[in-house]
Amino acid sequence: MPKPEIAVHWFRRDLRVEDNAALHAALLSGLPVLPLFIFDRNILDKLNNRADARVSFLHQTLIGLKAKFRAAGSDLLALHGNPEQVWKQLAEEYNIKAVYTNRDHEPYARERDTKISELLNSHGIGFYDFKDHTVFERGEVCKDDGHPYTVYTPYSRKWKARLAENGIPDYLSEHLLGHAWQGFTAAMPELESMGFQRSALEFPADAIGVELMQRYGETRDIPGIRGTSRLGLHLRFGTISARSLARRALEVHAEKFLNELIWREFYLQILWHFPHVVHQAFKPAYDRIPWLNNPDDFERWKTGTTGYPIVDAGMRELATTGYMHNRVRMITAAFLTKNLLIDWRLGEAWFAEQLLDFDLASNNGGWQWASGSGVDAAPYFRVFNPQLQTEKFDPQHRYIRQWVPEFGTPDYPRPVVDYAFSRQRCLDTYKKALGGTE
Repeated sequence: MPKPEIAVHWFRRDLRVEDNAALHAALLSGLPVLPLFIFDRNILDKLNNRADARVSFLHQTLIGLKAKFRAAGSDLLALHGNPEQVWKQLAEEYNIKAVYTNRDHEPYARERDTKISELLNSHGIGFYDFKDHTVFERGEVCKDDGHPYTVYTPYSRKWKARLAENGIPDYLSEHLLGHAWQGFTAAMPELESMGFQRSALEFPADAIGVELMQRYGETRDIPGIRGTSRLGLHLRFGTISARSLARRALEVHAEKFLNELIWREFYLQILWHFPHVVHQAFKPAYDRIPWLNNPDDFERWKTGTTGYPIVDAGMRELATTGYMHNRVRMITAAFLTKNLLIDWRLGEAWFAEQLLDFDLASNNGGWQWASGSGVDAAPYFRVFNPQLQTEKFDPQHRYIRQWVPEFGTPDYPRPVVDYAFSRQRCLDTYKKALGGTE
């Protein structure tokens, strides 16, 4: 018997059936749709923690997606392997006419998708990718001369003007699940079969209340309260639509929250236009800085024993929960790069390993901002004072006492470095390295 002609929707960073651009297009293609996810060994094999919470989150989310497709008479196929090898096998096993997927802008994903597209095309299979991870992407928001923005404020103004012109589409893909391949069933690979085990970490909810969204500008800098959305994990893996969040922010007039979504897209378009930032400073002069990279200082920073309470609280929150408050991310990053003169790339890599909501573009952008080397960055002579940051954002030490119980006792470690000395050392080092190019 001839194999039935099908289309495939390849899930990656869009793990939802609601408002999913590529899934919507696939379900309207006129072909039965096979939903697919590939646990990519090229990514998983680089993870150091066999109980990496992000893998657990992926697995848990896919079980939920399978349930939704099963309720519609279909299923989701989850496989583990090298994507090229998986697709070679699928192209032989099924009569695939088209593959639909949503774009990923990270360098590895771009390289992977180019190879997969060429492979599928060689088998006569169409490869169709869609914008879904953001409201605007790549070169959609540029200067009038076509060049990319490297400063946030004019970018955000143009972003909002484009939004006013174009609106935000809503892909009602969840209403079309009956077009998925009926009667198809597949087993779910166990975490253990892929070399992982379930993490004990709790995952944040995929929702934000209207009041929190509206008061975001007042609450987001105070680490001792629940004043942020904690939606980074869900935006990272697409379990919630960035379009839906932008629509809601507009509906309830939450401009500060909308601005944060725009920051996310600003850093994504920087990564697209300037991929060298993954390994190098956006401003080349900053690659001349002679970092000290003292291993003992780095270890004290990682373990939250620097003797600077707000820094230590942030690092311990990260180690315990896989999350760190955004204001404290800036404080800890600035402390590492400027007060300890440790290369921003080392701190960036540690956050990449520890953060549940790790996103290459945002993590890279934030670290380069803190060190002064990135786009729209704080000037090198702006050195955060941890004590002043504490007085401003955690004056009652509510956040500090939550994560540093020995604070104020003889058991608390002495400072790893004198602040005034380290500040002047930073200014002298940066000034000499930059040679007046800042």
